[in-house]
Amino acid sequence: MSLDLGAAHALAARDAALRAEAAHEPDPVPTGPVKKPTQIVAIYGKGGIGKSFTLANLSYMLAQQGKRVLLIGCDPKSDTTSLLFAGRSCPTIIETSARKKAAGEQVRIGDVCFRRDGVFAMELGGPEVGRGCGGRGIIHGFELLEKLGFHDWGFDFVLLDFLGDVVCGGFGLPIARDLCQKVIVVGSNDLQSLYVANNVCSAVEYFRTLGGNVGVAGLVVNKDDGTGEAQAFARAVGIPVLAAIPADEDIRRKSAAYEIVARPGGRWAPLFAELARAVAEAPPLRPKPLGHEQLLDLFKSEAVGRDVVLEPASEADMCGGVVPERRSLEVVYDDV
Repeated sequence: MSLDLGAAHALAARDAALRAEAAHEPDPVPTGPVKKPTQIVAIYGKGGIGKSFTLANLSYMLAQQGKRVLLIGCDPKSDTTSLLFAGRSCPTIIETSARKKAAGEQVRIGDVCFRRDGVFAMELGGPEVGRGCGGRGIIHGFELLEKLGFHDWGFDFVLLDFLGDVVCGGFGLPIARDLCQKVIVVGSNDLQSLYVANNVCSAVEYFRTLGGNVGVAGLVVNKDDGTGEAQAFARAVGIPVLAAIPADEDIRRKSAAYEIVARPGGRWAPLFAELARAVAEAPPLRPKPLGHEQLLDLFKSEAVGRDVVLEPASEADMCGGVVPERRSLEVVYDDV
């Protein structure tokens, strides 16, 4: 009897402790200057929106300003560093690790990290087509980075290029595990890219409720055509616009030719110098993600199909016009 009473007391104490923990509000997002020596910034956006272009030029400008910069491509396409290296592709951490392991050798930093004009860069990589999950590849890649001494490296900035599909746990890793201090989203004046940006804000808010500390520093508007939807989105969710990169033919042509446009003295150098300053100084904020209808409200109704009415389907529609008679599943007993 005493044993049962003791177990009941133990369960009650455990329940009380869990309730107390659940009632504890998470700490507020820090809004002052980042105090850690290394700023780790995760950049998110829809595939093809221009993350790699933005990051290559941003990292180049930061290095030209005397900062020690490490750029890590975390997109399974492994194309983050291609612009930085004039189209050349880096051996990825995942493929190098597999090759070295098969040969019974250890991966060394010189096998996977390369330099250009003061920028250090590497690609995590991903599984071959149809042979695995890209998100799992990211998790595996970060495990290898930790073995290589990631937490001991001495950089002013570590920039992480992530696909905005944060529904996948691997792509949400920096937010979920506090691997970065702040997030920057790249978007444009189109619904799909802002939908992804809003999802990233939702992920940040979700993990904040679980005790996370990552915030959103702001939005970079790429291919800005002046219509203003991206700026309206930033105002609605409560984050600043860090830079607006215009939809300019000179930028498009140079980017297609794998040319850095942020070179000091060039036409676009002041824009990226200002972006570098904003990235360094912008505090991590707690965003206010939009609902789907609120997101649609940023656009003209004809641009997003707001005049479309949902028409419920009927059973006759599903069966081609004739609803077949179904026998009852009720069990009917013969009369005795």
